[in-house]
Amino acid sequence: MMDNTVTWFEVATDDPEGAQTFYGGLFGWTFMRDEGPIDYRLIGHPGGEQPVGGLYNTKGEFPNHAIFHVHVADVEATCAQSEALGGKVITKVIDDGAGTDFAYLRDTSGSVFGIFHRR
Repeated sequence: MMDNTVTWFEVATDDPEGAQTFYGGLFGWTFMRDEGPIDYRLIGHPGGEQPVGGLYNTKGEFPNHAIFHVHVADVEATCAQSEALGGKVITKVIDDGAGTDFAYLRDTSGSVFGIFHRR
């Protein structure tokens, strides 16, 4: 996985079954439950060997959205750099228990995106 490239996207919804039906029908995407501690489904595409995104069940705890994620070398360092450039760290999780560090950031115009590092 190359650092500083968009390598993942996420659709967060309070209706994961409906989203699966919609995106599966529209793009032919497939969905497989992740074995982690949250309701997360890995998204594949026709002809693809690896998942390229995830479908996250928000359970209504925050607004539905779709965002991109950038793989970085160091989540904490990237959070600090973002803040130095005027961005804001919304959520930061170091060691999710499954080998991934991640954070949600807000850029200077208010757009939300994610960063992550898989160990």
